[in-house]
This record gives sequence, structure tokens and C-alpha cells, in this order.
Amino acid sequence: MTAATLPGLEPVPTPAAAPRPGSRAARMALPRSVDVLKQIAIEYGVCVRPLAMRRTDLDTGLTEVIDLPCGATREDKCPPCAKKNRRLRQAQIREGWHRDDEPLPGPQPATEAQKSLILFRAHLEFSRDEASRACQWDQVEDLDEAIREVEEAIAAEGLRGRVGPPHTSTDDDQGDDDTGRRRKRSTKRRQDAPDLPRRKVEARTVGRTYTAPDGSTYRPSMWLTLTLDSYGPVRPDGTPVNPNRYDYRRAAWDAVHFPRLLDRFWQNLRRCEGWNVQYAGCVEPQRRLAPHAHFAIRGTIARDTLRTVAAATYHQVWWPPVDVQRYTADRPPVWDEQASAWVDPDTHHPLTTWTEALDAIDDDPDAEPVHVVRFGTQVDARGVLPGTEDAERTIRYVTKYITKHTGDCHKATTDRQRTHLDRLWRALRVTPCTERCANWLLYGIQPRKANAKLKPGRCKGKVHQRDTLGIGGRRILISRDWSGKTLADHKHDVRAWVRALLGVTTDSTTANGTTESSTAGSPGQLVDDQGATAERVRHAWELARPDDADVGPLSFRLMRSISERARWRTELLAAKDRAEQGPADLSATQHIAPQHDGEEDQVGRGPYDRAGSGPDQHE
Repeated sequence: MTAATLPGLEPVPTPAAAPRPGSRAARMALPRSVDVLKQIAIEYGVCVRPLAMRRTDLDTGLTEVIDLPCGATREDKCPPCAKKNRRLRQAQIREGWHRDDEPLPGPQPATEAQKSLILFRAHLEFSRDEASRACQWDQVEDLDEAIREVEEAIAAEGLRGRVGPPHTSTDDDQGDDDTGRRRKRSTKRRQDAPDLPRRKVEARTVGRTYTAPDGSTYRPSMWLTLTLDSYGPVRPDGTPVNPNRYDYRRAAWDAVHFPRLLDRFWQNLRRCEGWNVQYAGCVEPQRRLAPHAHFAIRGTIARDTLRTVAAATYHQVWWPPVDVQRYTADRPPVWDEQASAWVDPDTHHPLTTWTEALDAIDDDPDAEPVHVVRFGTQVDARGVLPGTEDAERTIRYVTKYITKHTGDCHKATTDRQRTHLDRLWRALRVTPCTERCANWLLYGIQPRKANAKLKPGRCKGKVHQRDTLGIGGRRILISRDWSGKTLADHKHDVRAWVRALLGVTTDSTTANGTTESSTAGSPGQLVDDQGATAERVRHAWELARPDDADVGPLSFRLMRSISERARWRTELLAAKDRAEQGPADLSATQHIAPQHDGEEDQVGRGPYDRAGSGPDQHE
């Protein structure tokens, strides 16, 4: 029995002795210079794994190696590039969220030259139909070649899209055993789903304008969260209370088909509301590892309507039944070279083909979908006013996890959490993801376009990986008419803002050999990143090999980039201060021409900064 220690006489902890100078422990305690270099590169926003690209001037033959950012979207690969992508997405959401005008203008009227090409294409189509009726196949081939040339001319003239589909289809999705006929499913709504009103969708994307009692008008928007149904009670840490009764199979199927359910929700919401609702959001895992989605919605919609549409939305998966798993990854079917099919390892009978399995579903009048995906009862929606701190906080919340892998959003710190993740992952490994998934062989069905390279139970699809947890598609979901711009357009706006702030003009060589400033529509202008002109390309790019003599070590390239980025930051801050003070001479910064995308994002005072002096349309 140990005697109790008297108060005030507790033993004083012995401080850890410092390692002896010159010892191995002292040397290992020193920071590594390579790690410090990468840390500084991250602080200055320099890509830590740049791509060495060789640029060759086609006029002079001059060749130089230029480091381009890798463009990674995950922090575990490149934190600076991932941070830049996150800020760019935030700017994209911010620009389109509270718009009060339509982002995309209507198409311009067609020119006479464009109309004449369409008319000529119509004459060729008429001649081809007559030759086909007369079985003049040599003329059909000549007309097909003429149609191809005319369609190329139509595209070069500036018309979007195709006039009509091609006559000959080279779709490799059609298997050898597929008849090519389109399978039709009943569009009748399920009896267990409530009906929704259907209105004609108006060609508008902006929401309703409200008038306050004082006469002022405002146009609020919304923030929405959609979750999946419950698979069993869970603890606060996300783990199931009873793992044996937790429905991991349904959780895996819901995660795989969650994107289709979201598409169906927006389709139903637009039909129910009667206008083209626009959204921008992100798909993330909950603590229980089930996917859910956060969306910024332009305009306002009644909360009861959102809950009703979510309850009435479902997605049916019309695939062959997978009730019984006939094979395992350790004892799978085998490939028969002579029959060019997968067969049973014992009886050597061919497995059911994909077409036969679907025909069995079509012939059964009582057939049911193999799985039905639905939303849960938890639908969170609230209004957000433009220009408030709540709007900025919501944007940061929506993009909180886009720089992380799905499996890294919630770290498993306990054995219970790790066991829950493993059981969900094992269920995802045997869940078919597409019509060509190798996991169909585990259920005695040959997938579409089956071949000998398939590995049952080891499909390479992203939904089966431990890092994705079933979320294998795009995690950022933005509607077409959100901001009227692509991500490349937003990057172009960032570079234009920086060049306008610094007063930088890029010089290009004209046709007669002179040099003039590159302005819109000037002769001799080179093709920019937006393809605004049709001039020839002056430079040829190719990936440089790491063992090339002119490609230096990575540490040298990082140090040069850090020094260059530090000078850019200094010049940008100086130009920003002069712009805030008033018009000033920016001739001192005329020599700077940034080449990297978004070089101002680390300054903290560029287009990404809400309080910056850049225009709102530049995010």
C-alpha cells in the first residue's frame, strides 16, 4: 500500500535534459532546410510540385523552361494550388449568388454567310436522302464527305453546335450483344411519393424582388442543405449505436447514386416553381460518412416547397437484382477465351449477359427497381441577404472541405470510427457502380462490354476507393447560368484585374515585324487564353523531362519562384496603396508581366478580397 503524499510535498517533475551539443538527438532536433523551403513556398503561394514545360518560339527558335503550377485541388498534394482553387470557387459562388440580372445575353442574329451555309447544308441533306432512296451508295459517300466539309465551315463561321446528328454512328458504348433499341421505363410516379405541381418553366434565373415598408427594395437568396435518409441510430461521433443492424448496403447504394438524386431534385424544383432555379454548392460527407450537399440558391423559395420537393424526389435504379452474391473476390468467375465470355469456375456455363438480364426485367410485369434513392427528412433552408457577413460566412462553409479527400473530412480517431469506416468501405467494394463495373460478375452477371481485363471485387472506379467513400463524381456542382462564366473565365478576370492595377500591357509582334501594345482587336495580336483572336500560335509547348540538362533541381526552381513571388507581392501592395491614394504614375511597375494564374491571391488585397478596390464583376 502506497502512503498518501502530504499536501504541498508533491514531487517536482524532473525537466527533460537538453540533448548534448553535437549528439545525434541534437542534430535531429534541427529543422531541415528542405522542409523550411517548402514551408516558405506554401506561405508565398508557390506551387510545391511545379510542372517543367518547355516553350519554343516558332519564329526565333528560342527555347526556355517555364514552371507552371500543377493545379491540384487537394491540400495533401499541393496546398498553394488547392488554396487558390478554393478561393476561385468562392469568387465564382459570390459573383453569381445575388445577381439581379440575367448572366447570359441572348444569341446574336445570324449573318447572311451563316444562313447561306445552313441553306447549302439543307440542299446536301435533300440530295443525300434522294441518293439513299435510289440505293446510289457511291453518291451517298460523296455527299457524306461534302456534308462533313460544310459542317466544318459552319463551325469556322462562328455557329454553335451541330445542325443535325451524324448519319453514321461510331458509338463504342453499344456492345456486340446489344440490339441498340432504347429501353423505355414507365414515367408514372410511384404510389409512395407525393405528387408535385408542374408549371411551364420561365426563361429567367433571378428571384423575386421584395419591397420594404420604407419603399426600399431588396432581393434575398437562400442556403440549402440536403441529406440522405437514416440507416440506423448513430452516436454523436457518427458511429452506429448497433453496427449489426446498421444498413451498410443501402448506405453504399445511396452514396453511389446520390448525384442522380440531386439532378432529379433540381429538375422537380424547377418544374414546381416555374422558373430556372440556379444553384452552386458542394457535396461533402457527414460525420456518419453519408454524403450530403450544401447549395447557394439565387432567389427565394418557400421552405415548405423545398421540403415537399425533397420528400417527393426519388431516383429508381433499374439494374439486375443483386440480392445474392454468388461469387467472391477470392473465388471469382473465369474468362473463357473460346467463348469470349465469363463462365462459372465449376460448371463452365456462361454467366447471364447484360442484355439478357435487362430483357428479363422488361419481360416481368411485376419487376421492381433494384434500388430507390431518397432524401431524408432533414432539410435545412434559410434566407441570406447580399453583402452581409452571413453571406461570406456561408460561402466559406460551403467550400470548407473541397480541398480535402472525402475520407479526410472527418478523421477517424477511435477504434469505433475506424471500424465504421471499414464496414462501409467493404460494402462499397462489392457495390456495382456502372453498367460496366466488374462487380457484376460477383452476382453472376456479365457487365456491359465484358472483357478479360475485369477483376471482380476490384473495380478501379472512384466510388470503391477508401478516400472517396462512394462520392466518386464531381464534388462542386454549379448550374450553367450561375455566373455566365466558366472557371477559366474567372481566372482571366483575375489576371485582367492584376494587369489593370499594375498598368501592365503585353506587347505582341505584328505582321510587319513591328511591336505594339496588345489591345482588343489590334492587328497581329496573338491568341490569348480565351481564344479571342484567330491568329497563329507563336509558341509550342511540351513537357520537359526531369533529366534534361536545362531543367534544374526542384529546390533551385522553388527558390527562384519564391523570389519572383515576393517581388510580385511587393509591387502589388505598392500599386494597391497608390490606387487607394489616387491616380499616380505606375511606370515603375510597367516591367512586371505575371505569367502564373492568380498571382495576387496571396497578397490578400486582390479580387478575392471583398474589401478590395477591384470591381465586383471580378469577384
